[in-house]
Amino acid sequence: MLINYSLFNPNTIALIKQSDIVTVLIIVTIFFGILLLLGIRKSYKLKKENERLDAMNTKIAEEEDKPYQDFTDGHMYGGN
Repeated sequence: MLINYSLFNPNTIALIKQSDIVTVLIIVTIFFGILLLLGIRKSYKLKKENERLDAMNTKIAEEEDKPYQDFTDGHMYGGN
């Protein structure tokens, strides 16, 4: 009979305190905040890399617009 009484006693049901819940929520918030900051940092780095590659791509496109130069006049091809 003592076991049944201890299971339904309102004092034994409240095993989790409000401060424990707040502590867990703070830890979870800090964890996801760090993940968010790392994601923003990664996005910023990828944007900078994309801009650098676009600049390189336009430089290569400008070089392709130049007229063709014959490279077979060198000594290796016998066109002395």
